[in-house]
Amino acid sequence: MGIKAALSRPLAAYTVHRYQQWQRRPAATQQRLLHELVRTAATTAFGRAHELGAIQTPANFAARVPIRDYEALKPYFDRVKAGEPNILWPGRPLYLAKTSGTTSGAKYIPITKASISNHINGAKDALLHYVAATGRARFLDGKLIFLSGSPELEGVGGIPTGRLSGIVNHHVPAYLRRNQLPSYATNCIEDWETKLDAIVTETLGQKLTLISGIPPWVQMYFDRLTARTGRPVGDIFPQFNLFVSGGVSMEPYRARLLESIGRPVDSIELFPASEGFLAFQDQPCNPGLLLRLDSGIFFEFVPAERFFEDNPPRLTIADVELDKQYALVLTSNAGLWAYSLGDTVRFVDLHPHRVVVTGRIKHFLSAFGEHVIGEEVEAALREAVRQHPETEVTEFTVAPLVSEDKTQLSRHEWLVEFAYPPHDAPAFAAALDTALRQRNTYYDDLRQGNILVPLLLTPLPAGAFQRYMKSVGKLGGQNKVPRLGNDRGVAEGLLGC
Repeated sequence: MGIKAALSRPLAAYTVHRYQQWQRRPAATQQRLLHELVRTAATTAFGRAHELGAIQTPANFAARVPIRDYEALKPYFDRVKAGEPNILWPGRPLYLAKTSGTTSGAKYIPITKASISNHINGAKDALLHYVAATGRARFLDGKLIFLSGSPELEGVGGIPTGRLSGIVNHHVPAYLRRNQLPSYATNCIEDWETKLDAIVTETLGQKLTLISGIPPWVQMYFDRLTARTGRPVGDIFPQFNLFVSGGVSMEPYRARLLESIGRPVDSIELFPASEGFLAFQDQPCNPGLLLRLDSGIFFEFVPAERFFEDNPPRLTIADVELDKQYALVLTSNAGLWAYSLGDTVRFVDLHPHRVVVTGRIKHFLSAFGEHVIGEEVEAALREAVRQHPETEVTEFTVAPLVSEDKTQLSRHEWLVEFAYPPHDAPAFAAALDTALRQRNTYYDDLRQGNILVPLLLTPLPAGAFQRYMKSVGKLGGQNKVPRLGNDRGVAEGLLGC
């Protein structure tokens, strides 16, 4: 065992102990954080406008600071982006994390001197929890690859600006830099496919022990490794034993990733965002992600079914319940105030608080009043694949298909790219439809009432999703394929590829 692996064990024990201290008093930890946040920002432009200095309780906070998304807070973000100090947080941010937006175009999320540690320490603490839970630390002595965005930064309003993964790349600890792949020059390549080929060339022959990235883009890396060598990834890198994923749920990709590797490996799932590193899988056999309640973020939870009300309830960590859907609202030392992240979670454990990410509050399918969420379609697909084990799915999305012919009824359309298609496609579609009915009572009611007819399964040619993402400038990096939509924008784009 090398020195890095040996030293990681006492550090892992210390880190777990430090987490356990605040896990014993989660509500008090969050209350203290809220007090620190409002006190620190009381004299900023936002603080004066919302009288943050007068806030004493979460109820006070909810009364004075409404929930807003990026679009609603954009006037403040624009002033930060222009280089104006003391707007959302004292001074000016260290960085702006540039991320894809929707109606707002690109979003620019502040990363402050106070909040940078949240991003840097999240992945480190996840790995240390893994070491503490398993005793396995030898991966730290090998090469570690992080598939990420370019570390090159531009100046916006005098503030270094770039993708979050590129920003964090500048803060990789010195003791890990010699282990890190790909090289800085390769990481700076903008075109994803060119970059991927360079990464394959650079990593072949290396003692790779850990691979990290968003699952669909890691799968592209695996496919190119196998195409280049004719061997499974586990044979190419015999010491590779830890996969770290984040950005999207690993479950829809797990079977194909493991097939590409050719043998079992451990995995850790993370919940990072440009707005903050929110949670990580602290126990390898527990799918729940430990919510980081002591890392500069005050969390509020809005029951997902009430999120679009004029004045929805805003729950604190003391109020949440198991197995209910909540939309996440963040207030943080990055200068985010009652910020709607857009993600939904479900608590699977309250001692300590662990969640699974279930989807996006805006990425749901309710064109007919069915309120279908990402977790439900992913679970339905897993069940259909279980019943048809010869089947392997590469990628999928679901869209409404509204009939314009009054003699026809409407339905959901599942656009699926198969690595291995089902032998009996109609039976697979029926299993999918039944599985979704079992998971969503609204959808079941619409099917029983013949408001919707059985879903339409549309197989797509190989590479359709990659071609679509490339056509919209979102191939690779930290980009994600939408699982659900209330319109046919993504569906029509895919059908054109």
